[in-house]
Amino acid sequence: MNYKNLFLALLTFGTMTVSAQSNLLNAKTPDQIGKKSDAQMNSDNDKPLPYGYVDDRDVLFGKTVWEIIDLDERVNFPMYYPIDESLGDNRKSLYSVLVSGIRDGKITEVYDSSYFTTKKTLKDIEASLVKIDTTDVGIDQINAGQTLSDEYIKRTELKAIDVDGYRIVGRWYFDKRQGELKYRMLGICPIIPDVYTMGQEEKDYIDLFWVFFPSVRDVLHENYAFNGINSSAPISFDHLLNARRFSATIYQEENVQGDRKISEYMKENAQMQLLESERIKEKIRNFEQDMWSY
Repeated sequence: MNYKNLFLALLTFGTMTVSAQSNLLNAKTPDQIGKKSDAQMNSDNDKPLPYGYVDDRDVLFGKTVWEIIDLDERVNFPMYYPIDESLGDNRKSLYSVLVSGIRDGKITEVYDSSYFTTKKTLKDIEASLVKIDTTDVGIDQINAGQTLSDEYIKRTELKAIDVDGYRIVGRWYFDKRQGELKYRMLGICPIIPDVYTMGQEEKDYIDLFWVFFPSVRDVLHENYAFNGINSSAPISFDHLLNARRFSATIYQEENVQGDRKISEYMKENAQMQLLESERIKEKIRNFEQDMWSY
């Protein structure tokens, strides 16, 4: 037996304070599942790890980049699933967490772009999620002067299953005081189909809303992504995003041309766009490497 591995496993198990379903093994009735005991409440750290203060004079290098997270990639599945919203409050997708937070008033820093200049209201967001249409039979009913029946009203509503991906914006910077390259996420945005193109062969996709990431960390810290390896040790969405435990592709960087996108100067060539994205990544990585080269 490998006693070293056994010791590490026991140590990890002993230090776990968060469970995917708290009190699951002690519950006498289903309504007790998910409710933490007083001891758990006292021992849990209910706040996300705070960011350290960064003085502008300590930033030797900085570069803002925009990336896209494709939810079709397996490594990004923890953000997409579960798409079934009936599994309870302990099991939510990232989209459900964000939308629920906005509807409950917990998330207020919601904007229409990644520059965070114009706020977006809940009414504006819900208008992009729902389409109400009338069938041909219903139109005939209206034209005949009759009262429209509910069965002839077609309601289309976008849900977590329809989310295609996320856009994120963040800043890479070299902290000369710490002597290392760091990343700070600034915003995140769900990408969904235009509700008026649902059912068509080719869908149009829109940016639903942008949230200022530092303002939603408390909400993301309270909600957990599923851990397929060990469901008793989930990871909070705040940790998942801050630790960059996802796959993303750069599609835009700040530049003198008005932060133009890669697709604007590498047109109709997906391979060259990917190569340009990798070139930008290498340019950022090389700055840190060059700092320690003599």
